[in-house]
Amino acid sequence: MADASRSEPGPNHPSRVTTGHDFELDPFQLEAIAALDAGQSVLVSAPTGSGKTVVAEHAVERALAHGKKVFYTTPIKALSNQKFTDLRARHGADAVGLLTGDNAINGDASVVVMTTEVLRNMIYARSSALDDLEFVVLDEVHYLQDAYRGPVWEEVIIHTPPQVRLVCLSATVSNATELADWISTVRGPTATVLEDRRPIELVNLFAVDDRTSERFHLIPTLVDGKPNPRGELFDQAAPRGSTGSRDRVRQRYATPRRLDIIDELDHRDLLPAIYFIFSRAACDDAVQSCVKAGLRLTTAEERQQIRTIVERRVRGLTDQDLTVLGYDRWSSALESGVAAHHAGMVPPFKEAVEECFAAGLVKAVFATETLALGINMPARTVVIEKLTKWTGEGHEFLTPGQYTQLTGRAGRRGIDEIGHAVVLWSPFVPFGDVAALAASRTFVLTSSFRPTFNMAANLVRRYPAAEAHHLLNLSFAQYQADRAVVRLETRVARRDASLVTLREQARCDRGDVEEYRALVDAERDRDTRPRSSGPAGPGAHPFADLKPGDVIRVRGGKNAGRAAVLSVAQRRGGNLRVRGVTEARRVLTLNEDDFDRAPEVVGHLELPDPFTPHNPAYQRKVAEALRRLPVRSGAKARREGRSARSDEPTDARSWRHPVADCPDRDEHLRAARQLARGEREVAELRRQIDGHTESLALTFDRVLQLLEAWGYLDGWSLTERGERLVRIFHESDLLIAECLTEGLFDGLDPASLAGLASCFTYEHRSPLPPDPPWFPSDAVRARADHLIRLAGELNADEKRSRLPLTRTPDPTFFALAHAWAAGETLDHVLDDEALSGGDFVRNAKQLIDLVRQIGDAAPNPETARTARAAADGLFRGVVAAASEVGAGEPSAR
Repeated sequence: MADASRSEPGPNHPSRVTTGHDFELDPFQLEAIAALDAGQSVLVSAPTGSGKTVVAEHAVERALAHGKKVFYTTPIKALSNQKFTDLRARHGADAVGLLTGDNAINGDASVVVMTTEVLRNMIYARSSALDDLEFVVLDEVHYLQDAYRGPVWEEVIIHTPPQVRLVCLSATVSNATELADWISTVRGPTATVLEDRRPIELVNLFAVDDRTSERFHLIPTLVDGKPNPRGELFDQAAPRGSTGSRDRVRQRYATPRRLDIIDELDHRDLLPAIYFIFSRAACDDAVQSCVKAGLRLTTAEERQQIRTIVERRVRGLTDQDLTVLGYDRWSSALESGVAAHHAGMVPPFKEAVEECFAAGLVKAVFATETLALGINMPARTVVIEKLTKWTGEGHEFLTPGQYTQLTGRAGRRGIDEIGHAVVLWSPFVPFGDVAALAASRTFVLTSSFRPTFNMAANLVRRYPAAEAHHLLNLSFAQYQADRAVVRLETRVARRDASLVTLREQARCDRGDVEEYRALVDAERDRDTRPRSSGPAGPGAHPFADLKPGDVIRVRGGKNAGRAAVLSVAQRRGGNLRVRGVTEARRVLTLNEDDFDRAPEVVGHLELPDPFTPHNPAYQRKVAEALRRLPVRSGAKARREGRSARSDEPTDARSWRHPVADCPDRDEHLRAARQLARGEREVAELRRQIDGHTESLALTFDRVLQLLEAWGYLDGWSLTERGERLVRIFHESDLLIAECLTEGLFDGLDPASLAGLASCFTYEHRSPLPPDPPWFPSDAVRARADHLIRLAGELNADEKRSRLPLTRTPDPTFFALAHAWAAGETLDHVLDDEALSGGDFVRNAKQLIDLVRQIGDAAPNPETARTARAAADGLFRGVVAAASEVGAGEPSAR
């Protein structure tokens, strides 16, 4: 929101006259409002806290003044609840409604707040609520790159009635103009309003614990926009001639303790702070460490205010529920001024933390990144403990967009002149990487759109075939794909140019070099141990034959010279990435775009043991060994490199070939190998180009073919099965519809139906295997087994059709869903379960959404009634309390 505390202009100031606000607006806000007044849609891309919502509020006021309607969409229910409360306070309870999976309040109001999925469903259902709709606000529109939920934003943008104007609010993205150009193509004139200036200046800081000092170092990360030279001191090696190793020098430094960070921030008057830790357990541990240390950041008056908020927020929970949820320990920590915030907490606890923090009562919140998803909780300081996070498959470095999202919370407008972002020292992340992230402004938005079974059924239901295909071609994914073709064509042209030279080098007047290469490679493959080079097969990439220890020649730029390979990693899409270190100790990350041909191997190093390629000390040792490695040139260096890698056949018979006696044999052979790899790469690039230009249409056609094979389509018409599918909005949409067709939910009691439906909503993610699933009877177990078999049959057809596979149902949550729907108490349901209260509530709410859909789509009226009873049985106690909106007000249904 714009800051009302600024100096106010006179009554005739343009910002007052144009907008009716009682404070002066920023230029970007005035520009966006003028675009709306001129009849355009608008995309506003601006940092967190800059006041984008003023533009949305102007759209709301225009619609109300015209006697029209406006829908305000958000990506998550918590944001919908928050925005509903804000708008109702501004425009009155009669004018504002709320529609989410949990709440239906005044849905016929002129202003309705909803999740984006609710609007998508209304559009497909051709709801009469769309009549007289003037504006749709799409808050946090950058969510369209979310892998699972992102396509919903594109569906809404494409399918919203053409007379409705859009107000799209986005975080700062690098390609906002591209997004706006696409929206203009789809919907007509759309103004692009960009604001990259933060409303509060951000100071990036770097914290390092120095064991030789009583206090840790806290230095600016950037000086005049460049990395602080002092930061390199925490990475550099021991001086030459020193008896101590670099490792000993680095042992002088450590990551500051969490309690010490909070103490230091309190000492410097930099609280309140949000301390990001990418682990729920670590967030809870951090809070308890502060409590055990006797940290108290609140006054007696503040503690009383906290108790009042807490009691109001948890009034829907029983004493027994509170005991199970660890209420006493949580509330005690909250009263001391510290709290955790993560998805493992039940919503009333999280909402109490949010309210206390926003009121300035809680001074330090240890949070996972979920707190960065739009909830209005600005802080004076943001602390990021690590710049890497576990994705479930491996650790990944934060992207510039993620870093910007996290640090966007730093600085409270109207209170702070400066916000602070503190990154903690890590032995695995050089200071230069921290500084590069802090200085980066790159956040490219990419589409995750793909046709789903439900989407295909709804397109068939609403449009002729040609128009349905046209609508798919209007997607942002297709728009970006077409532009990507230009880049792919550029790569092909560059590779083709290099292949001309390689073909010349691969010619020999003594014989066929390609024939000789095939013979040598066959002998090598037979006599040496195989090396995997990814799914594309050996030699499919310029780096496919590289391995750690190889010395390659890097040409051009400041890094020209020799580099030792540290690692070769396969990335998404099958691409390979090589990480290496130069003689000058520069760490390089290379991919195929960095070379016109396969890199030249000029030697090999025996790497130090133990193998720790990401450790700066290890990288320094490799660089020193590389400097000591004699420089070789020409065929001798390449022969030595191959010999060290054991690539030469041990029982070669290729010496009989006439090319074997050519003095330029090795040059010919190298060129022939690079030529073969280059030709395969060009073929793959051309395949990608062909796939890009028709990818969505082809995928859509394969979806249609599978739906017809399963009886959901008859030509371009929906069958009875297909009519059920259009009402199932879920990642397992077709499988759920097939279960309804097969009658797997028929004849069950509400608790068993809820348990069976939970197989679609729950996914076991612990590294430990789950306990064997429990079922109330053999008959119900047989239903679950039948469901698994159906999933296997569908997966087989999806694989044959080259479509993404539907997730295998997981019965792990069956016993909990059954018990809760049957009326068991929370302590009984969670007894001996590793699931947290917050995880249970989240899964129960997802299950309620699905069970309600089953109630709407079930062909058997008795099954529909049972499903609605199951939803009612699930929506109680802590689950219902988690759905309250406003300042602890119970929801109306």
